[in-house]
Amino acid sequence: MSIRQHPIRLLSSILCALTACSVLAAPATTDYHARVERILAQTPLIDGHNDLPWEIRMRAHGSFSQIDLATDTSHIPVPTGAGSYMTDIPRLRAGHVGGQFWSVWIPVEVKGALAVQTTLEQIDIVKRMANRYPTAFEMAYTAADIKRIHQAHKVASLIGIEGGHQMNNSLAVLRQMYELGARYMTLTHTSNTDWADAATDNPVHNGLTPFGITVIHEMNRLGMLVDLSHVSPQTMRAALSATAAPVIFSHSSARTLVDHPRNVPDDILSLVAANGGVVMVNFNPGYVSQELAQWEANLAAEKTRFSSPPYDGLYIGQPDRAQAALNRWLEAHPKPVSTLAQVADHIEHLRDVAGVDHVGLGSDFDGITETPQGLSGVDRFPALLEELLRRGWSDADVAKVAGANLLRVLSATEQVALSLRSTQAPTEDTLDIPRLH
Repeated sequence: MSIRQHPIRLLSSILCALTACSVLAAPATTDYHARVERILAQTPLIDGHNDLPWEIRMRAHGSFSQIDLATDTSHIPVPTGAGSYMTDIPRLRAGHVGGQFWSVWIPVEVKGALAVQTTLEQIDIVKRMANRYPTAFEMAYTAADIKRIHQAHKVASLIGIEGGHQMNNSLAVLRQMYELGARYMTLTHTSNTDWADAATDNPVHNGLTPFGITVIHEMNRLGMLVDLSHVSPQTMRAALSATAAPVIFSHSSARTLVDHPRNVPDDILSLVAANGGVVMVNFNPGYVSQELAQWEANLAAEKTRFSSPPYDGLYIGQPDRAQAALNRWLEAHPKPVSTLAQVADHIEHLRDVAGVDHVGLGSDFDGITETPQGLSGVDRFPALLEELLRRGWSDADVAKVAGANLLRVLSATEQVALSLRSTQAPTEDTLDIPRLH
């Protein structure tokens, strides 16, 4: 642990103690529903990741005249292969969601100036959504905003950038995205950037380049949360070493339980605890169930075996035979299910390794096509918290997972930024970006 990290841990411990004390002391009854209601009346439930803005862009062409979030969206017809909408205002209220990081994700194939423009358009969707439904949403930029908006019985709406490619290698762009409201940036998405390795790409940087470390330092100075979901373990270690503020994983689960590269290894969890950060558990079924993750890999292999374009596969050029063979395989190998209880298992594993102060919720709703049984949409968050209570969790610890831990991390990040801004000017470093003359 470095000297610069020690004050973070001290501040985190103090804030955790204060948060725990704020939860209403009550007997640990078996009326789990009532206990969750009481917890979430005092502590905002904060979800680290929801992809509704991209769904609105793709399915409703970015127009709120084509989708009414004030109504149940789950019955809206969906394209083939897509999942039903998982988010709307009635279900957000039923789920007692107090704070939501809306992802302004764009595909990794969108690069350069177009990536910046598309990100701005996604930010615009979030802000127009808040303006369209002012009794349900309000934009939030600080931990204090989240608490105030929660007490006003609205959803504190925050912006998360899901991929370092969206800043187009420009710290000036990063700063302007912060000014527009972005409060975290995921360092990569599915592919490497020019300065950071992703979890699902072949490594080329062995973590972060020197410019990548500069990005971390500038995020610290701004007060933007460093999000390590989607990055490689080497990038995780490099970022944890470089940061002066706590990190988050906005939507990742435990790799010991499901050996998927999007999940977090135990040795990293120990570093996150020392850093004061938080891992927000993902509900993606393939990250939750090892059996399902293996089945999905086997299915992909079978599809390749039967028909792998352009020249391979047993039945290449014979789509009917290939589909019939795949149907026989599917009949012999039923798809496993993932469950709410398995999500709770991930939460408990993170608690056991990193500590209860370092666990949160990052659903990935509307960024996934299916969900674990029992977690079909944003209205189901209380059911997950009830499961934790049923397993013997205290109200204070459930409050931490629901949102208090994220509030602590955001508050600590704001304090680090206040300190750094008093002594550091915006960095002018660049990464071989073209000069306009």
